Amino acid sequence: MPLFAIGISHHTAPIEIREKVAIPRTEYSARVGQLCALPGVEEVLILGTCNRTEIYCLSSQAGKELVLDWVHRTNAIPPGQFDKYFYAHEGDGVARHLIRVASGLDSLVLGETQILGQLKDAWQQAHDAGSLGTVLDRLFQHTFASAKSIRTRSGISDHPVSVAYTSVVLARQIFGDLDSKTVVLVGAGEMVQLCGRYLRDHGIANLLILNRSRAKAEELAEELDATAMTLDQMAEALPRADILISSTASPQPVIRKADVKAALRLRRHRPMFLVDIAVPRDIEAEVARLKDVYLYTIDDLQQVVDENMQQRSEAAALALSDVDEAVNSFMRWLYGIRAGRTLKRIRDQSHEFEREVTNRALRRLEAGQEPAEVLQQMANTLTNKILHLPSKRLREAAEDRDYEVLKAADRIFRGEGNEEE
Repeated sequence: MPLFAIGISHHTAPIEIREKVAIPRTEYSARVGQLCALPGVEEVLILGTCNRTEIYCLSSQAGKELVLDWVHRTNAIPPGQFDKYFYAHEGDGVARHLIRVASGLDSLVLGETQILGQLKDAWQQAHDAGSLGTVLDRLFQHTFASAKSIRTRSGISDHPVSVAYTSVVLARQIFGDLDSKTVVLVGAGEMVQLCGRYLRDHGIANLLILNRSRAKAEELAEELDATAMTLDQMAEALPRADILISSTASPQPVIRKADVKAALRLRRHRPMFLVDIAVPRDIEAEVARLKDVYLYTIDDLQQVVDENMQQRSEAAALALSDVDEAVNSFMRWLYGIRAGRTLKRIRDQSHEFEREVTNRALRRLEAGQEPAEVLQQMANTLTNKILHLPSKRLREAAEDRDYEVLKAADRIFRGEGNEEE
């Protein structure tokens, strides 16, 4: 059963494409169930973030093709239309990619730590959905431990650079002093929580939290010493927003061009800085056309992030050898599992031969045949039965010129002390 992963990320596709294949959290269990029901698919985990959608599977080769078809079918994408945006990994390539992702080496913000929590959430969702098996469970547990070690050894996360930090840098470029500015945070999820904490730590005094659920807004507002509001109070909050950061799970925009245009009139066209870090987007793209509005999507943040990446880039280079060792460690386990299954089949078959030949020998002894003759015949028969299938496969390999199989067999069956010089 091959281990493989397919995905789309900020490295390969713009937000307009990524949002077409984003999987809403509320649909996770249903989507995982659909994938697990595909013939040949044994284990499944889906990772969905603002920057990437990835599917990890243990599946037959035929199952892999069905998963690719499923991605197109469920998102109403004509086959082949988005192929250039997707990437795929198999075997050790899956482990290498996942460990790089978990370590922050593949993130929009190099070394960011949020992705590790998102991976753990994805693992928990797959666990709850019953789509994890021995291999994917071990891969993700190994990845969590490896990523923690890699981050510590390399120091890649020692210099905080996050979406919230990047937003503050952009805001300072626009406004200069932020102490007197009002920030509106839309949503109450993990990304908004991180932004709120970071902004509070950097001196933002006036914070408003807007969320569909007032209870969640109040919970976060209490932590951040902010004011809680609901989404239906958007018209009241927008005119106060010098800076707005939005990250909800809404499938449709929650802030429209008309809303911002009305807010600008009430603000007498004082500038507004809007950051949309949701996928699908929370703010209509047409808002960017309004005068006195600075709208940044999650893709735009990369332009500022690059200015703060030198130290983390050096740490990332140091982390690569640790990634290789972590991959090799997992693959040793995986190959060990495969070898164990093969050995079990060999042992089970050998014991079956043993029982069959022993019973036959006992019947001959009871019939009065000479013990020495019975034992010799028993040994010959057992040897022939055990070697029949390997001998057949080796002859076929020789006829097909499959030299890798022949070399492997020579290495396996060469006796100790007979190694070639």
